Amino acid sequence: MDVSQELSKRLKVPVFLGSSLEKELISVEFNELTLEPALQLLAPAVYIDYEVNMATAVPPQAIGIFLYADNQSEPPLNAVVLGNTQSLLIEGNTEEGVEPQSEEDKKKKEEEPLRILFEKNHLSVKAKQQPLSLVLLKIGEQLGIPVDIRYSSTNTVSTEINKLPVEDAIRQLSPNILLFVRADLQHAERRALRLVLYDPAKTIPGGF
Repeated sequence: MDVSQELSKRLKVPVFLGSSLEKELISVEFNELTLEPALQLLAPAVYIDYEVNMATAVPPQAIGIFLYADNQSEPPLNAVVLGNTQSLLIEGNTEEGVEPQSEEDKKKKEEEPLRILFEKNHLSVKAKQQPLSLVLLKIGEQLGIPVDIRYSSTNTVSTEINKLPVEDAIRQLSPNILLFVRADLQHAERRALRLVLYDPAKTIPGGF
């Protein structure tokens, strides 16, 4: 049994091996390393898809591991994180994306009940009594990721979050959120893949 199959068996996580590495032989020995440093010893490019459950203090759970060669393209974003449904945000504001010009317009924008900004991999959220589902849909719009609203929550959000990593920012909104992210270990980067708002009275959704 090769290394990737043995890893998958022991970790109970799908492990995908790049085609150019399938016949490559490796010799490596290490002890007491955490998952990410250990995997970096096995392949030049490593991607890990995680499920982050905001309801628990459990660390992010790996749901897919990709061991790739240096010159291989990143795996598809939906290689592991699948979703059959996506909620849509429909708005009638034709001025969306237009930067305010006058001081008065800028002041009005500052006073808007909901403002979301994603910049340099950090998320800022300013909300005043806004529906949780709307806040998540606007975040998804900014991040460019699908949002699955599976629960008609009556919760509203009043918060001001300033330039936090995406995972930390979303953790402050509700415990009933699953965030799926991809870690690119070669470049030390993490990117959001999908957001799910689920009913706390039901089993956490699966099948992604």
